[in-house]
Amino acid sequence: MKLINGIEIAQQVRDDLIPRIDALRKKQIVPGLGVILVGDDPASQSYVGMKGKAFDSMGLFSETIHLPAESSQAEVLELIASLNRNPQFHGILVQLPVPKHLDSTAIIQAISAEKDADGIHPTNLGKMMLGVECPLPCTPHGILMLLKYSGIDPAGRHVVVAGRSNIVGKPIASLLMQKRPLGNATVTVCHTRTQNIREITRQADILIAAMGQPELIDRSFVKPGVVVIDVGSNRIDDPGSKKGYRWVGDVKFEEVAEIAAAITPVPGGVGPMTIAMLLANTVFLAEHSTQNQ
Repeated sequence: MKLINGIEIAQQVRDDLIPRIDALRKKQIVPGLGVILVGDDPASQSYVGMKGKAFDSMGLFSETIHLPAESSQAEVLELIASLNRNPQFHGILVQLPVPKHLDSTAIIQAISAEKDADGIHPTNLGKMMLGVECPLPCTPHGILMLLKYSGIDPAGRHVVVAGRSNIVGKPIASLLMQKRPLGNATVTVCHTRTQNIREITRQADILIAAMGQPELIDRSFVKPGVVVIDVGSNRIDDPGSKKGYRWVGDVKFEEVAEIAAAITPVPGGVGPMTIAMLLANTVFLAEHSTQNQ
């Protein structure tokens, strides 16, 4: 069994960005990201902190604007508009989820497609579907890079995506089926309402687990020799640990690892890749902003 180490591969992605960042610096351009955090959700604060550290480590500019949880839709949209106009910010990201009284769809659409660091603006998702160059959704793009740097070519293989979210399931299915490098796969999408789901997942040469169900996927869901990409990040109670909880994926790691050809751990698998691809998207947007000037 091969352990697909997301921490190591994320570092390779960062290393590949260095020449591009240096080329921008020669033009007096420092790729910049504006992050909007609404409210005080601890997980969101942690994610935003990790993103800030990643940008600092690469010598890139990032700024987090923290709004109170009770901020109105108009206040959030006004802030986005100001960041859209500010040339210091090549990318904008609104940390999700936002408080329930806010319309996240309208907020995402308010971000300029040319500054969409998360790759989830409708314009960019449409370009992605057509195979047109654009910033790709960070987690799906990170999954592709995990496969690339692990020497796993999905072409001609049966990929089963367990999960249909707009953030992971739908975009990774679209990318993998396209006629492109790291594509050309036969893709099946299943979800919590799929009947006989085990019969489908056991057909997978590559299984991408993104259902948000802690340790749902056990060895009965997979065939020997499968490649497993576990996107899940679930906090479960664990009285035996110092913190009283631990993080697990959607896959029962120890069970499935016994028969898998390759598998990602949680933590340390897909998570670091999502942040690495946010860096990559911000660099991409900075490069394209100079081309449009």
